[in-house]
Amino acid sequence: MRFPAKLACAAAVTAVVSGVLVVVSTSASATAPVPGNTLAATPPMGWNSWNKFKCDIDEAKIKSAADAMVSSGMAAAGYKYVNIDDCWAERDRDANGNLVPHRTAFPNGIKAVADYIHSKGLKVGIYSSAGDRTCTGRPNEGQQPGSIGFEQKDADQWASWGIDLLKYDNCGNRQGKSNLERYTAMGNALRNTGRDIVYSLCNWGEVDPIGGGPYIFGPTVRGNLWRTTFDISDNWGVVVSLLDQQKGLEPFAKVGGWNDPDMLEVGNGNQTETEYRSHFSLWAVLNAPLIAGNDLAAMTPGIKAILTNPDMIAVNQDWGGSQGRLLRDYGNGTQVWGKPMADGSVVAVLFNRNTATTTVSTTAAEIGLGGSSSYGLKDLWSKATTTSTGAISASVAGHGVVVFKVSRAGSTAAAPAAGTHQLGDLAWLASSNSWGPVERNTSNGESAAGDGKPLNIGGTAYAKGLGAHTDSAVHVYLGNACQRFEAKVGIDAESGTNGSARFQVYGDGVLLAYTDVLKGGAPAVTMSVPTKGYRTLELRATDGRDGNGYDHADWADAKITCAAPSNGSHAGDRTWTSSTNGWGPVERNASNGETAALDGTVLTLGGVRYRHGIGAHADSTVVLPVNGACHGFDALVGLDVEVNSASASVVFEVVADGTTVYTSPTLRAGQTAPVAVALNRPASVSLVVRGTADGNGYDHADWAGARLSCD
Repeated sequence: MRFPAKLACAAAVTAVVSGVLVVVSTSASATAPVPGNTLAATPPMGWNSWNKFKCDIDEAKIKSAADAMVSSGMAAAGYKYVNIDDCWAERDRDANGNLVPHRTAFPNGIKAVADYIHSKGLKVGIYSSAGDRTCTGRPNEGQQPGSIGFEQKDADQWASWGIDLLKYDNCGNRQGKSNLERYTAMGNALRNTGRDIVYSLCNWGEVDPIGGGPYIFGPTVRGNLWRTTFDISDNWGVVVSLLDQQKGLEPFAKVGGWNDPDMLEVGNGNQTETEYRSHFSLWAVLNAPLIAGNDLAAMTPGIKAILTNPDMIAVNQDWGGSQGRLLRDYGNGTQVWGKPMADGSVVAVLFNRNTATTTVSTTAAEIGLGGSSSYGLKDLWSKATTTSTGAISASVAGHGVVVFKVSRAGSTAAAPAAGTHQLGDLAWLASSNSWGPVERNTSNGESAAGDGKPLNIGGTAYAKGLGAHTDSAVHVYLGNACQRFEAKVGIDAESGTNGSARFQVYGDGVLLAYTDVLKGGAPAVTMSVPTKGYRTLELRATDGRDGNGYDHADWADAKITCAAPSNGSHAGDRTWTSSTNGWGPVERNASNGETAALDGTVLTLGGVRYRHGIGAHADSTVVLPVNGACHGFDALVGLDVEVNSASASVVFEVVADGTTVYTSPTLRAGQTAPVAVALNRPASVSLVVRGTADGNGYDHADWAGARLSCD
């Protein structure tokens, strides 16, 4: 919520954010700010009682699961949470309104069980629902109470028991409250307990992240994981269906907040080990929470080997900058999924949805690693290692996967020449398209190359660019030399008011920027994305999750600006010497939330969302030590879209060793400016935002994509 006026008094405080000393300016408040959400830095791993036992749970089964998690080696492999699902409580609250553990199943109460689980070095989760009743109940006993209207009472009770995770379901909403209201109330209650409790929103995908941003990025709910689907079952067709529903959701996963396609069914008996291996591999690549749902005390060696594969767990727990995603669908039952790793490699899953064994192939260029003379491949299941000049291929069993970790080796190609280059005129590393080829400098004609028309978005014609049809991808080699990508994006006018697409820009497989779903007939959206230090650029257009029949997606006037090769780093990821801010702390890779650290949303300027950058509030200064190693700074600056006020206005400055080397014009809501500054290797760089004479009440200032070029 924005307010027309704020208290003028402020006090300097010191905070530690992500291990970095940060000096911030914060407004006085009658109540202490709620701490930011710092939980679940990696996808949670553990076990849940529901898939195997449903309501047939008791103290002995939960303790047995904790014992088996340790004795089986799963705890050592990273599994920590033992989660008690529905049916743990009596059907009614006590006279004081408290939840009551089931007297027969849990005669010693939940705290005693939690203490036992904690004694094993594990954590414990509990279940409730955002309604007056939960989703099911014990035979002849009925459903247990939900938590609507009792949020703080229940949260305090769970905290007193030592609960570490809440799975919050979506049944029993008979009070007419919105999903946002119900899930916000519990999110606030959990944080108000003062205990770290991971918040798992079991909202069945009812609030799609595409249209339900507050669930994920808003400063209210701040869930750590959110269900993107209805319930899973131990059925191959269901597993594949849930996998398909993940396509298009990859922009919404982030550190501390994960897309959740539901718990694992591995080991529950209705699928083959080949199918379970695929299920586990794909969930791992999706950075999904790995919550086992089998009988841990009765695992076969084969099931244990799947659930404890150290290489696949490492993939799941590695945040390389993007959730795994569908890279190529060949339309014949074979697909390629993949994700970038923090060490610069890419994990590629060759997936065969058919029943018969078949060959599945891709290339290093197509998974985001083009431009090298050779590559090393490690099979993450067989552990075999091979080399390749770029081809990646394997014979894959029916319903099976082969998973390779692919790393660059050998020499790399020469970078593009200095200057500005139209991508419609450059050679590409690789491209893929749903209908016909991606077209150069024309719209997509859906059939043979060259059958398109002049590019036209919203009535404006463009002589240059790319014409695609979702889902599509174009890979271009940058060679660490190109500091910015720019384009006008939207649905081509030949689709009329039909068609929808989301445009995404990746550097070395890392998501840098994306649009909301753009519709046919709408004007173009300008994308301006700093890219210095990346070897490859990927332009991907995905359908709006409504079919792709008319999705002619144009990257008009698509161009890169290049100079000499150099490394690059995100300003939001670097150590800061200090920072000051008008309201709350300066945010890393998020907009300014005004109060506690990590309470901002996605940096958004001009209809484009940026995964990296700095969110500030005038007056603000961030000081970055660069120690003579950096020679350039790039960003897109402006007032975040969350500010829509005529009284908001700011000026951005870049200061190198005390000398101002860039000053923006005064920017108001809806206005942006590209920043491209040459630096003479200073000792420090300061990013400054100044308010103007109209005050700073709404001055949420974004350094979107802020990136340094360094040695």
